[in-house]
Amino acid sequence: MAARGSVFTRIIRRELPATFLHEDDQCIAIEDIHPQAPVHFLVIPKKEIRKLSDTTDQDEQLLGHCMIVARKVAAEKGIDQSGYRVVINTGPHGCQSVYHIHLHVMGGRQLRWPPG
Repeated sequence: MAARGSVFTRIIRRELPATFLHEDDQCIAIEDIHPQAPVHFLVIPKKEIRKLSDTTDQDEQLLGHCMIVARKVAAEKGIDQSGYRVVINTGPHGCQSVYHIHLHVMGGRQLRWPPG
């Protein structure tokens, strides 16, 4: 049986449900199903890249686009003025649980530092 792709690839293909906040030809933004803050969404490129360390220089435009989408959705969610955190977990020590690169965007409350 052929691999079906990551859970995020399956969401992109509409095989699994999600609450979409944004979609374009390069990425999606969805609500996180286990939010860690009052506002917590994910920005996920449609290109399936396992982790940040697997990116190449050719992914520069895509990664920049994902950051711009994070900014726009944060503004739509009303957290752009008070502030928010953008996180990419990479590898086991970075607590990556889904091996399809994605940005966590969290806000809506005072976040603590250091985070872990």
